[in-house]
Amino acid sequence: MTQEEQLALAMQTLENYVRELAAAAGESEEYAADLWRRIQSSTGVLRELAYYHDYGDFWGEYKVAGYSLADILVWQVDHFKAYLDRHDAVNRWHPERLLLQSLDVMLQMEVDPRPFTEKMQGETGTDYVGKFGE
Repeated sequence: MTQEEQLALAMQTLENYVRELAAAAGESEEYAADLWRRIQSSTGVLRELAYYHDYGDFWGEYKVAGYSLADILVWQVDHFKAYLDRHDAVNRWHPERLLLQSLDVMLQMEVDPRPFTEKMQGETGTDYVGKFGE
């Protein structure tokens, strides 16, 4: 198999992975296709996805505005903790969805990181006294 063929096979494997994640997250084929198109245009995000696919862990070497994919995922879990604490019928934040949304946020941050960095630096979790005026 040539190097070109290996690359084509690897890209097809990752595209299928994005489609599988999207389906597991309840997302549409259109969502998966759009996300895959954008992932392909970012070498850093593509490498993060490939590493996660192969090892089930974060590579963590690629960062946008100082934030890695793991940082973004942690922020999302913290930000959406209220959803995670609810009954499964209400809980729409599945691991697959969180991963896909973290990839999506990272892609958006490549274009304009400011709105996200402001949120990540300004928002806090729900696990402290006084959060809701208590």
